[in-house]
Amino acid sequence: MANRLNWSILFFRGLAKLIDLIIVVVLWKMLSQAGLFIGIFYILISDGMFKGKSIGKNFLRIKVVNFKRESNADFRDSIIRNLLLGLSLFFLLIPILGWLICLLVILFEFILMVGDSEGKRLGDFFANTYVIEE
Repeated sequence: MANRLNWSILFFRGLAKLIDLIIVVVLWKMLSQAGLFIGIFYILISDGMFKGKSIGKNFLRIKVVNFKRESNADFRDSIIRNLLLGLSLFFLLIPILGWLICLLVILFEFILMVGDSEGKRLGDFFANTYVIEE
């Protein structure tokens, strides 16, 4: 792990998460509330799907690694690191206030990521993970 913040990885992580959240919104709009629940399930397991990569991360060639096992993140790691975000997506069902809560959670995670010298967000601390370029 690097001891200084890598701004390009932060940018790609943000872009990858945006891609993943667009997938959630598309599922939600296509399948109504069932689509939102499918999308939340996708967010929870996404980083364990393709050897530590969500669809967004796969596209941008970054991946999540468990530093204790020194291996790609698995489904368990993904669920732990994305639990806060997944739970915040449930608030989208509440007009205005729910969207604000979800936005605040995303902003909180981003601020933690930018403020940490290794670019880790809360989910990374709980799951013992970090994100690297492939």
